[in-house]
Amino acid sequence: MGEHVEADNAEAIIMRIEHKSRKIESLLKQYKPVEALKTALEGSPPKTRDERCKSANWIVVHRALMAIKDVDLMFSSLDPEYYDILMKYLYRGLSTGDRPTCDQCLRIHEKLTQRAGLGCILRALSDTVNTV
Repeated sequence: MGEHVEADNAEAIIMRIEHKSRKIESLLKQYKPVEALKTALEGSPPKTRDERCKSANWIVVHRALMAIKDVDLMFSSLDPEYYDILMKYLYRGLSTGDRPTCDQCLRIHEKLTQRAGLGCILRALSDTVNTV
């Protein structure tokens, strides 16, 4: 029975991610990439082990990450509460091996590490419960 509940939960999570995706696209069309990134990171990672949900959420976060042009400007309006989850998604991006994604993740990683310190890296790597 637990698996059935998880499947229902996964469908609900996918629907929320799709809603979030539409909101992010709207923000990007309004030239608000930092707001789009904040929206993408809110409620992340999804509270599930379902890989479909994690992949769907990564696609949304990736879309917002790739829209960031001015990393310094991003950090001037990104609250520190987002730093740890952002670090996790940067490592997910680096794991793709995609050159443009890796370049963007490394640019943001450098600035994030300067702002948040090494503790942010350690928390992102050691948290095996809230995986992205």
